[in-house]
Amino acid sequence: MESITQRRKSGINLPSTMSETSLRLDAFSSPPRSKRTTNLASSPMSNRSPRTISNLSSSPSSKSASCSDRFIPCRSSSRLHTFGLVEKASPVKEGGGNNDAYSRLLKSELFGADFGCFSSPAGSKGCANSPMSSPSKNMLRFKTENSGPNSPYSPSVLGHTDTSLSNEVSTPPKPPRKVPKTPHKVLDAPSLQDDFYLNLVDWSSQNVLAVGLGTCVYLWTASNSRVTKLCDLGPTDSVCSVQWTREGSYISIGTSLGQVQVWDGTQCKKVRTFGGHQTRTGVLAWSSRILSSGSRDRNILQHDVRVPSDFVSKFIGHKSEVCGLKWSHDDRELASGGNDNQRSQQPVLKLTEHTAAVKAITWSPHQCGLLASGGGTADRCIRFWNTTNGNQLNHIDTGSQVCNLAWSRNVNEIVSTHGYSQNQIMVWKYPSMSKVATLTGHSLRVLYLAMSPDGQTIVTGAGDETLRFWNVFPSVKTPAAVKDTGEWSLGRTHIR
Repeated sequence: MESITQRRKSGINLPSTMSETSLRLDAFSSPPRSKRTTNLASSPMSNRSPRTISNLSSSPSSKSASCSDRFIPCRSSSRLHTFGLVEKASPVKEGGGNNDAYSRLLKSELFGADFGCFSSPAGSKGCANSPMSSPSKNMLRFKTENSGPNSPYSPSVLGHTDTSLSNEVSTPPKPPRKVPKTPHKVLDAPSLQDDFYLNLVDWSSQNVLAVGLGTCVYLWTASNSRVTKLCDLGPTDSVCSVQWTREGSYISIGTSLGQVQVWDGTQCKKVRTFGGHQTRTGVLAWSSRILSSGSRDRNILQHDVRVPSDFVSKFIGHKSEVCGLKWSHDDRELASGGNDNQRSQQPVLKLTEHTAAVKAITWSPHQCGLLASGGGTADRCIRFWNTTNGNQLNHIDTGSQVCNLAWSRNVNEIVSTHGYSQNQIMVWKYPSMSKVATLTGHSLRVLYLAMSPDGQTIVTGAGDETLRFWNVFPSVKTPAAVKDTGEWSLGRTHIR
């Protein structure tokens, strides 16, 4: 008891095997240039606090040690794994585990490959029994962010193949398709009429372009740019419409006198002449061996090239000139548009939402019974119809007179040509009707439109007496923009 009492009086708690006499205060010498270390032997402050003791030794033979006030920690002995680098648990996403995987990847990159399992969840295999896997409160917090493709810790850079991590790397958005803003070829077309109700340009499936110029029809072969004069109607007549058959061998011509002529395009020989209209025939449409014609006399006639009569049936539904006519792709429905501001499917269904002449009509090649129509200057809208029930599905105000519409076969997009007041060409994505491109170049209304047989190029004609060729649609196999072909050189040439 006496020895315990004596130790308590001294104010120093010592082990039972050690006495106060075994304690020794070692003095050390200060470095010559250091003013911040203290010699305990000569300092009057040495007895003030036990915290100033630099070395306690239990052995009288221990050597003196020198030190300074700079403390340099040893990382190898530091417990860096106790510093949590994970944000608070966030709601688990579908396919879960991405946050934990990202945390393990981050820690393994910062602190070494063996460190990743220290912060694994309690239920992780292979690390559950680790002495350092006990949960601890985060002292440091790291806000996790999705690792982008250019991040130094992205899986592609680190060589990891963890599928849970690859799902977190978002793919970059697909860039919008680029459409050339200028035509790759321009043809002079003198005497190309500036008349909204006529249809003077058509492109055959055999890659031959037919153009009505004044009293003549000219054929331009796209493969070699050869121009052929098909016919001349004489001084008393003029060309009002041209339309190729789907096979591309025969071409029909509507005249200002109301006639409908059928010509062999390869031999430049007239095959048939149909009558029946009282005045000009401004629009034509083929359906196999049936040829439909629309006229200013407000009638639609059905001509059959296999019978000798002029026409086999007549559709009476319009109250003004018929200027738009298109057969559906399955040849079951005929859509017609006229200057009486209506569009009718057969004479059975009438749609009167347009408030101006309807010349622009096109059927969707991607969806049965889907029809698009465009209105004139007082309307300016493109409207979409379900022809099975007559419902209007959508409409959009284009801001300009709609002269023509064509639906791409390669992609679900529509091209429209316009007149007053911007004379532009516009490409739309359906059904969102977002603009893909706006093309300008014509100085007058873009009244005529035709599409190449491969569906990639369109040709537009205007009252400025030019035909312009534009690459607007991709090919069927590749979404890349169509490149100019060598056979269509740049520059302007004459079609006659």
